[in-house]
Formats: sequence, C-alpha cells, structure tokens
Amino acid sequence: MSPIIYTHTDEAPLLATYSFLPIVQAYAGAAGVQVETRDISLAGRIIAVFPERLSDEQRLPNALAELGELAKTPAANIIKLPNVSASMPQLKAAIAELQAKGYDLPDYPDNPVSAEETEAKARYDKVKGSAVNPVLREGNSDRRAPESVKNYARQHPHSMGAWSADSKTNVATMDADDFRHNERSVVLDADDELRIELVPADGGATVVLKSAIPVLAGEVVDGTVLRAAALQAFLREQIDRAKADGVLFSVHLKATMMKVSDPIIFGHVVRAFFPETFAAYGDSLAAAGLSPNNGLGGILAGLDALPNGTAIKAAFAAELAAGPELAMVDSDRGITNLHVPSDVIVDASMPAMIRIGGHMWGPDGNQADTLAVIPDSSYAGVYQAVIDDCRANGAYDPATMGSVANVGLMAQAAEEYGSHDKTFEIGLAGTVRVVNRAGDVLIEHAVQPGDIWRACQVKDLPIRDWVKLAVTRARATGDPAIFWLDDSRAHDRNLIAKVETYLADPELVGDTTGLDISIASPVQATKVSVERIRRGENTISVTGNVLRDYNTDLFPILEVGTSAKMLSVVPLINGGGLFETGAGGSAPKHVQQLVKENYLRWDSLGEFLALAESFAKYAEVTGNASAQVLSETLDRATGTFLNENKSPGRRLGTIDNRGSHFYLALFWAEELAAQSDDDALAARFAPLAGALREHEATINAELLAVQGSPADLGGYYRPDDALTSAVMRPSTTLNAAIDSL
Repeated sequence: MSPIIYTHTDEAPLLATYSFLPIVQAYAGAAGVQVETRDISLAGRIIAVFPERLSDEQRLPNALAELGELAKTPAANIIKLPNVSASMPQLKAAIAELQAKGYDLPDYPDNPVSAEETEAKARYDKVKGSAVNPVLREGNSDRRAPESVKNYARQHPHSMGAWSADSKTNVATMDADDFRHNERSVVLDADDELRIELVPADGGATVVLKSAIPVLAGEVVDGTVLRAAALQAFLREQIDRAKADGVLFSVHLKATMMKVSDPIIFGHVVRAFFPETFAAYGDSLAAAGLSPNNGLGGILAGLDALPNGTAIKAAFAAELAAGPELAMVDSDRGITNLHVPSDVIVDASMPAMIRIGGHMWGPDGNQADTLAVIPDSSYAGVYQAVIDDCRANGAYDPATMGSVANVGLMAQAAEEYGSHDKTFEIGLAGTVRVVNRAGDVLIEHAVQPGDIWRACQVKDLPIRDWVKLAVTRARATGDPAIFWLDDSRAHDRNLIAKVETYLADPELVGDTTGLDISIASPVQATKVSVERIRRGENTISVTGNVLRDYNTDLFPILEVGTSAKMLSVVPLINGGGLFETGAGGSAPKHVQQLVKENYLRWDSLGEFLALAESFAKYAEVTGNASAQVLSETLDRATGTFLNENKSPGRRLGTIDNRGSHFYLALFWAEELAAQSDDDALAARFAPLAGALREHEATINAELLAVQGSPADLGGYYRPDDALTSAVMRPSTTLNAAIDSL
C-alpha cells in the first residue's frame, strides 16, 4: 500500500509544515493511513546533486527524481506544497547558506572555464527555476475555488480598491519581433529525434545548441525568437511613455519559471532604464560580475568594492531621479521594481495591481496609476482586457461575482516555456534551425547577437487527456468551457486542430450533447469570462500551461482574495493523484515577519483542501473506508474553520498560522467524534475533541505568548529541524494532546 507523500518544500509552506504535519500524521495514523515526507526543497535539491562532495550525514537522496517516477504509477498520492522556483540570486543565496553550514559545495560558475566548473554549472542548472513542477506534473491541471471558499468570500467579501474611469493604468506589450509574433510550429508525423543548431552567418562551423531531442508522433514542437534590438527600442519607448503620462513604470516577468529568457529580459529593462550609466560603466560592472540580469539591487550592493563605485552609484541615482517614478516592492526600504528579478512575478503582481484599483506603490509610499510592461505579447492582452473592463465598469464585487475555474495543459512538461534546456541567448549572427534525424529543417529563424531563441514541446497524449478533462469538468458542472486558443498564433492553430478532432471523438470524451464548449482567443475569452463573472456566472477556462499559471492567480485573487485558497488537483494520466496546495507562491515576506516577530501569516487553507482530496483518493485506491471518513470530516471541519474565521490574522495579538492549525485540529476532531460512519474513529477522537475544547484558552495563550520577539530558525533555505520545530510548536498543551492520540 503506497503512503501519502507530503512534500517538504521552502519558506512559509515549509514552516507551516513543522506545525501542521504532526497533526496530519497523528490523525491519519489513527485511520491506518501512512503519511511520509520527501524533501524537494531548493536546498534539498542542491544537496542531492552533489553526493560525492558530502559526508554520509549530509547526503540526501534525490527525492524529486523518486517522486517523478512515482507520479507515473497508479499508486501515486502526492501532496505538493509551493516551492522556491529559484532565480539566480535565490540559488546563489541557498548555495552560500549551505556552504556556511559546512556543505562542501562549489560556487555557481557564471562563466565556467574548466570541465569541473562546466559540470557544476550543469548540475545547478537542473535545480534552478521551476525544476519541480515539470517532473511531478504527469497529468493535467484541475484548479477551482471550492464551494466552501467561494461561499465564505461571498459572505465576507475581501477589500477591493476603487477603479476610476480616468485611470491611466495600462499594459504595454510588443507588437512585433517578440516570441508571439515570431513563433513557428510543426506537428510531427512520426517518432523522431531533433536537434537545435546555429549556422553562423560568417560561414563558420555549425554550433549544436541542443542535440538528441526525442519526439513522438503527433507531438507539437515550436520555435520562436525575441529580437534584442526590437526589445531595447520598445523598452525605451515605454520608459518615455511612463514619464510623459506621469505614471509609475513597472515590468512584469516570471524570472522563476522562465528561468533563462526572463532574467535576460529583466537585464535589458535595467539597462534601458539606466542607459547612460551602462554606457559609461558597463564594462566595469561586467568585469566585477555585477550583471543587470540579477537586478539593480545586486549591482548596488557590489559597488562598494569597486574603486569607481561611488561615481557609479551617483550615476544610477541621477538617472533614477530623471526617469519616470518606479513602482516599488518596498518603498520604505527603497526596493524598486528593478531591484530583484524574482520580486515581481507577473501572475501574482498583475492581479494584485488590478485588485487595488489599478495601482502599484510609488517611491512616496502612496498608490498610483501604473504602466505595466509585459514585453512578450502572447498573454499580455488578457490583463489589458481586465483593466479595460474595470475602467469601464468599476471593481468586481466578491459578494456577487462568479468564478473562472481552470483546466490546464501541463502533463509531461507540456509547454514549459523557459523551464527547460531549449532556451538560448544567441552569441553570433546566423540562423537557428530545428532539424530532424533525416536532416530536414522543420523550423528556422534568422538571429542576431543578443536575441533570445526558445523552443517548446507538447506531446499528443497530454493534449488528448486535457480535452477529456475539460469535457469531464463541463459535464460535472454544467458551466461553459472555453479553450483559450488564438488562431492567429502558430502553436495555437495546431492545438485548435487537435482540440476539434478530439472533441468530435465520443470514445475519448463521451457524449458532448448539451455541453457549451467553444474556442476563443485569450483576449476574447477574457472579455466573455469577465462579463459572466459580473453576472454571477461561472466559466471554465481551458488553457495551455503558461495561461494556467496566470489564470489560477488572476481570477482567484479577484474572487476570493488569494490564489492560495484554490483547490488544485492533478489527475495523473496513469491513475495516481497529485494534490497541489494552491498557487500562492512560497511567501518569503512571511518568513521575514516570523524571524522578526515570531508571527507567521501563511494561510494553510490550501493544505487543508488538498489533504481532503488526497484522503479521498487514498480511500478509492486502497478501499480504506476510514480514509474516506477522514476526507469527509476534514471537509466539514474546513467549512467550520472558514465560517468561524480562524484563518491567520495580519497583526500581532491575533492567531497566526499555528493558531489556525489548532482550530482546524479542534474542528476536525469534533467532526470525527460526532460522525457515525466509523465507530472506532469516533471513540478514538472523542477524548481528543474534548481535551482540545477544554484547553482552548490555555492553548491560545501559549501560542500568543511567543509573539513579538525574534525567532531563530537556524537557516532560511535549510532551517534547523529542532529550532524550527520548537518555534512552530510552542504550545506544550496542544503538542501533548496531539502526541497522545
């Protein structure tokens, strides 16, 4: 019998695990359900790829590889918490922390000069970016707001900023020479092997960028290029536009998932904002290893070590004062939109901006209209459509608005733009070609130095499963399902042909009579969806992988206040289940607050929702009826948890994440004690329910007493187990009750 695997990840979700997992394991154990952990944290992944350099005590197995294989089996039952999708600064910070703890790890070699450095860089590159999701997601995504969450949002609507009809907030995006406009796409007729090569314009030897890419019959393969010269011209235009319009300038990328392309684009933005500084001092900065790709913050931090650092710092300050005001990540600390590439992630930052009335925070600490720069136009129009709707009709009303659920294509690393090894910054003029085994050129682009070329793949089996899942959800809910596909885009045209074929296949999708299933461009689908949510109507967005990421933040943040409250189920193609705990990121600011004042704001509702689904799957696969009771009682307890408003507060003196876990444990124990489907469980949990209720005041007092003082975790990326457990389980009364079960 396969256990439930509860993943050990990073930052706030990891801290919450120290508090919540003992409760989960105690309750599950009472029903004969085994819950184990696997370490897929950033630090754990780093440690796993350098076993030969570490002691026996330090080594860790490659848990991600293990779970990747498990996800391909019917026995898989994995609860996946949010993890760090490491940007380069995060990766280097984690390496430095581990080195300080005595791990004999090499530095990350930005420019390897030896075989050993090249090998180290290759190992680290497997860890950075969104390394976890493509491995585990052996199925497509079913994300939606559970009814209990939606009802709570209706009864207790979250705050929404007012929108003005005169708002100057807009999205700026490229209209040519970006990834969308240069895309070319082919469908493979047969199994094959591809390579990506660069043929230099000067007649030099062909450079193989990527060799031996296996592909299957029916697979869709794309290639595209973002031209650096066009990007630079576009960015200068937008900086001038923001200045002329008197709005904040901001850039919105995803330097974590798009781990090769978007840090490079971010670097272009930094250069464009400070052209005179880089013209004068760019060589000095490069020689010192201070790259704009890592953000303005890293450059400024390194200037003190340079002999001309004072002059460079003054040059940055002068151009900062002369340009448009920058949107701020933290105006009190002077951290701008351009400081760290992983600070402003498009799928979280854009919905947050829309939710507060189309504003971001300016240098003066006040909200202001903003020009949101999203260079690639593939999906930028989605955000502009929502902004236009809000400008015309005002803010949405969480008390009355409908929902937009999502069925996302992501199985077998489908459409993982930028999260793979098929993205390149071009070093010399020439032609990039995708060539098959027979030597036929399938895709080609003329390129110049600095251009960013990338490819992606999506296999036919995941597309079939995606279409089937969309029909299944439409049939289960009765809601319209819209495939967000644009027939003016090369990749989408190939997907549209497949979708239309598979929708017409009753052996695959069943009878679609009476179902409302359509295909529309992302912009048109957005317009239809927001019109419907204003009428209180629900719609299913059926999207590719990147839009899955974007939509499952955009609509939940507007509807229920946070994407962390989404139910995120991945029905694995081979029959297992992957249960993700929401799309809320890993919340580094929450960790900072805990360390400063021993208060953790992280909301574990996503964990509660995923756990209930996991227990139900366990019961289905194993026949363990007690696991089904755990699932049903946890669902009811979660409803009580929401109705009684036991989510973490936002200030000292209110319950935080640890207090919310106590109340979930209390309500769950009471539901188990009261149910009549499993007498043994009822008898087992009745004393615990009574004890938790009797000692409620004492437990709360113990949990609140620790707030207000610094907390020592013994590390950020690799916290000390004993220290962190003590911080996250400060109530001896609660611990004794749970441990006695």
